Amino acid sequence: MSCIRFLTKHSPSSSFSSSILRHIRFMSNVPENTVYSGPTPQIANQRTTLMQLRQKHRNSKPITMVTAYDYPSAVHLDMAGIDICLVGDSASMVVHGHDTTLPITVDEMLVHCRAVARGAKNPMLVGDLPFGSYESSSDQAVDTAVRILKEGGMDAIKLEGGSPSRIVAAKAIVEAGIAVMGHVGLTPQAISVLGGFRPQGRNILSAVKVVETALALQEAGCFSVVLECVPAPVAAAATAALQIPTIGIGAGPFCSGQVLVYHDLLGMLQHPHHAKVTPKFCKQYARVGDIINKALLEYKEDVTNGSFPDAHHSPYKISEADAEGFSNELQKLGFDKAASAASEAVQRLNATK
Repeated sequence: MSCIRFLTKHSPSSSFSSSILRHIRFMSNVPENTVYSGPTPQIANQRTTLMQLRQKHRNSKPITMVTAYDYPSAVHLDMAGIDICLVGDSASMVVHGHDTTLPITVDEMLVHCRAVARGAKNPMLVGDLPFGSYESSSDQAVDTAVRILKEGGMDAIKLEGGSPSRIVAAKAIVEAGIAVMGHVGLTPQAISVLGGFRPQGRNILSAVKVVETALALQEAGCFSVVLECVPAPVAAAATAALQIPTIGIGAGPFCSGQVLVYHDLLGMLQHPHHAKVTPKFCKQYARVGDIINKALLEYKEDVTNGSFPDAHHSPYKISEADAEGFSNELQKLGFDKAASAASEAVQRLNATK
């Protein structure tokens, strides 16, 4: 905008200025809106920064995080003022229908990341590194993290686990200039060695390991750590031991913030088949799945009985004179059946006004 003001003020002729401004507009990647309409943002978007999150943590203000996997869910998070939007590998289960998070690929994650980046303009955007994309070496981890930021439009990445190799990977990614969120406790990518989706920290050794792993991730440079499915006292201990925020999921009320999966908190998946992927710790703030099912059934019924679409939902008009002329032209072309159909359609729509 400062460039436009300068050109307008200092150009020798108004016609030159107008020409320049037209070219600048045409170079914009935002298309001129002539078809759709909606509310115009009143204030400029401002992405949540690490500095703001650290300030919240210092002031003991809870941090909110929710997953999103596409443009609509990202817009909803944006409108709600959620602090962090996590493009989670949980998309493997709640979007792609897999039983675990393991099958989703980097390329699939990038599709989700790009869609979310278009919709969420204010939350910090964090993208999960999917299973198999960072375990082999630090170089692999950095390469994948770079793709998540450059190709996916994310602000930071999240990786699971606290084994020595993953601590090294986290450190390498941070040293490459990329913000990293850690993840300890139940790490779904490690269900092969955990024996399934099992809570962690339920005995002395396991509880101490949760705290030590979180501290190791902090030492590696992580700006935050997710604590998943651990007893609340263990999460409280980890939160007290760390100087960075903890984000709990099934970890009780003593974390610095909370995260839930979008589909879970909305009650999106109500069919009994999906009960296995709805965690016990999740509070359902709505039963959106029931509303969706009801709407789809009503739509099916309306189409079946012919009540949709009616005249109100057939908004594109042709005048009676033009409709008559259209029918006449069809008859001249030998399309008598089509001419009759057009005339009958006009009569039926007029009768339902």
